[in-house]
Amino acid sequence: MASMRYETRIRATADEVWRVVTEPTSIVDWFPGIVSCVVDDKLRTITTATGLELPEEILTNDPLLRRFAYRVTLPIFKFHLGVIDVIELSPEESLCIYSTTAEPDVMALIIAGGTKGALEEIKRLAESKAEAN
Repeated sequence: MASMRYETRIRATADEVWRVVTEPTSIVDWFPGIVSCVVDDKLRTITTATGLELPEEILTNDPLLRRFAYRVTLPIFKFHLGVIDVIELSPEESLCIYSTTAEPDVMALIIAGGTKGALEEIKRLAESKAEAN
């Protein structure tokens, strides 16, 4: 089982960053290569630009901890866990951490490439919203 983790400091409040990631369908706005998303209760199905549909189970969407966790449920994965944490560093700065753990190991590497780009977009969106306020 392999794990990858990326993090970035964001010049925005933790609440502003959380608002970017908290809505499960907002993933199309900040995760590279995802073109659509449908949520039905705890099941989120994302569609990639190549047409691949990935069903995901939403495990945690906790506004108090500012933690969003999910798992891809495709049979190609023996195990998958994706977690986004938003931590307040100061009233105007946050830390956003995106981690992926998967088996087979190569799947963690593949997904982690997207999570790095996702963090860059989360940062861009949150900082632009913070500047507008």
